[in-house]
Amino acid sequence: MANKTKAKKFSFFLNGKFDYSILIITLLLLSIGLIMLLSASAPTSFAENQNSYNYVLKQGIVAAVGLVLMMALSKVDYRIYRKLKWIIYIGFVILLILVGFIGSGAGGARRWINILGFSFQPSEFAKVGFIIFYAALLSDMKEKNKIKKLVPGYLYPLIFLLPVVYAVYKLQNHFSATFIIAAITLVQMFVAGSAFKYFVGTGVIGVIGVAAYVVKGMASGDGDFRMGRIQTWLNIESDLTGTGWQINQSLYAIGSGGLFGLGLGNSKQKYLYLPEPHNDFIFAVLAEELGFVGSIFVIILFALFVWRGIVIAIKAEDTFGTLIAIGITTMIGLQALINIAVVTNTIPVTGMPLPFFSYGGSAMLADLIAVGILLSISRNSKKGSI
Repeated sequence: MANKTKAKKFSFFLNGKFDYSILIITLLLLSIGLIMLLSASAPTSFAENQNSYNYVLKQGIVAAVGLVLMMALSKVDYRIYRKLKWIIYIGFVILLILVGFIGSGAGGARRWINILGFSFQPSEFAKVGFIIFYAALLSDMKEKNKIKKLVPGYLYPLIFLLPVVYAVYKLQNHFSATFIIAAITLVQMFVAGSAFKYFVGTGVIGVIGVAAYVVKGMASGDGDFRMGRIQTWLNIESDLTGTGWQINQSLYAIGSGGLFGLGLGNSKQKYLYLPEPHNDFIFAVLAEELGFVGSIFVIILFALFVWRGIVIAIKAEDTFGTLIAIGITTMIGLQALINIAVVTNTIPVTGMPLPFFSYGGSAMLADLIAVGILLSISRNSKKGSI
């Protein structure tokens, strides 16, 4: 009698039904995001280009390409990526290091590569690449019963983060991407079965390190721009026209929205008060125009995305699929959580885009590619509903 729990036979193309909930939620977030981008970017776009639609047209083209890729990847058997784990890892590490030397940027940060007039941010795609790599690596270790040990179960996977941290944080000066990649990796390790006590130890060391950094910076009265952001967060009114300008304008926008908002298109802070409202602070414009009700609706959509992502992870046919699904769900959910926390001054300011909303072709494309892989995993999932 055949084993009913045996994994389905590998096929390059999948024909099963995917999770329509994730697709609908993604399309809703993307549609609302494009509408809000049109509203938020219009004043800035007109001031720069005498064209109110410049940003949203570019983002719309990227979204269309991303949707095509998403649906195409939903048909590709995700298990093929497991065979390519070392190519994916080495390729992205080399690319990220090169960006640190030859990439373009500003303010001491090199994050973009320009090719034939187009620029893209490799770190956004690297997030998806490293999710696949760690899913494969941890699956192999779990199958060999090595995941519970300190060495290699916990320390061995972390070794592969070192060149990533060096490339993204040190060379590109991109803290938010470094944090997201590291956080996703730790979540995948936890789900794979790494011993909880090692995470507690890492957390304690991390808290001590951050506390020491803050105490040292405040005691000396000096520090880098990150220390300045922390000091502004601790005392938001200390520099209303300098480092505190953006977050204060964000809070003004949110407060002005009230319960139901000022109405779509009626934001006042986007008129060159709130710096770059179409980027990381687009949620502030949404709160001003759609109010508390509209804000909560968007937050609920992200929560539903996380829920369905976890369901797909639970129902995945194998550990590899589970870990990819958890990684993608963490990436989207954590970025949304951090972005909204920054905009509401719950945590210090850091450059974190709001998935499907913030202007940026690389982030949009990477997110839709990730959703396509998530849909592929759902096509090959175990039967039963959750």
